[in-house]
Amino acid sequence: MHSMWRWEMASESLLSRLSKFLYPDIINCHRNKTETIYDNPFRAILMISLSDILYGKILIVDDQEVNVILLKRMLHGAGYVDITSTTNPYDVYELHLKNCYDLILLDLQMPGMNGFQVMEGLKVIEQDGYLPVLVITAQPDHMLRALTAGAKDFIGKPFELAAVLARVRNMLEVRLLHKVLRNYSSELEIKVRDRTTELRVSYIESQLTMMRALEYKDEDIGNHAHRISHYCEALSGLLNLGEAFTEMILLASPMHDVGKIGIPDYILLKPAPLTPDEWKVMQGHALIGSRIIGKSQSPFLEMAAEIALNHHERWDGGGYPNGKRNDSIPLAARIMYICDIYDALRSKRPYKPALDHLSTMDIITKGDGRTQPEHFDPVILAAFKQNHQLFRDICESN
Repeated sequence: MHSMWRWEMASESLLSRLSKFLYPDIINCHRNKTETIYDNPFRAILMISLSDILYGKILIVDDQEVNVILLKRMLHGAGYVDITSTTNPYDVYELHLKNCYDLILLDLQMPGMNGFQVMEGLKVIEQDGYLPVLVITAQPDHMLRALTAGAKDFIGKPFELAAVLARVRNMLEVRLLHKVLRNYSSELEIKVRDRTTELRVSYIESQLTMMRALEYKDEDIGNHAHRISHYCEALSGLLNLGEAFTEMILLASPMHDVGKIGIPDYILLKPAPLTPDEWKVMQGHALIGSRIIGKSQSPFLEMAAEIALNHHERWDGGGYPNGKRNDSIPLAARIMYICDIYDALRSKRPYKPALDHLSTMDIITKGDGRTQPEHFDPVILAAFKQNHQLFRDICESN
């Protein structure tokens, strides 16, 4: 028992020994097994055990039966368990497709189909670019060509026991590590996707709760918010801002007026133009909204707070609450501003009638004293003008 333990320790790979040296506080070493205590990316390195290597799936491909028998004896003698062989290179593709070998020992010089042609076929299966191929050749000039073609290492003829076993072990360890890391990456992608979905659902629930509360004060808010979300989505798409940004503004924009929860009803619902003092109170809804949404790690809520605070800022610096100008205004808020103005002009209010689409476009593009084209980001305004029928259709269908 003692001598076997010493042999296993001596035969440990450099990778495993380095792992123990670098991360001694997160591993427990057992005979034939190394486990991580914590769930972390380094577990992929630490999970490759001697047992994993000896049970790796090996395929030997050589048209000379004597070479196949010799390699099998070497590998069985070293403890390898799962070894398959074929003398027909035409069988390799189907065998690997069915069995997903961890290592293929491939002779290069074979009649009918040589090893280079076999590797080209294997690349169809191994689409991630990793060919688990250890080539067998007696010709030195073929070695570099084989590595260039995708092989990971080579064995010379005649076979040397020590060299064969060292290369097989190293290749299997790297291959198994590659598979563990690939699986770990897939699991991580699933976890991230699931977590993103959870955050999205949580955000939508928060949004609906706030919007329901606001609708108790002003029934028109709900329809306005619904149209706004589609205007912003359409305009972001026209500006080629990417799928992630477009979806985020679709979800974040409806909360732009959530701060109106904090505005007294006699001002919010007043059926006449506001006095200067009342207007100052109304302007406070931007700051109130950003405070209600608050700081969050959710990208949706982060954008929603950004829009709530800045959606009345103007490109020329004449907006509120902070008089920001040009690019100091967040992009989402600049998009929101023109969409909000468009919908406000198209909507009926207690103190004004709804305007038709052409009248609204005339005000936005030419100005009427209160609203001027220099209030808007010129790039966003140009995209809006060139596609104004799209906004008409959204308004009239919602």
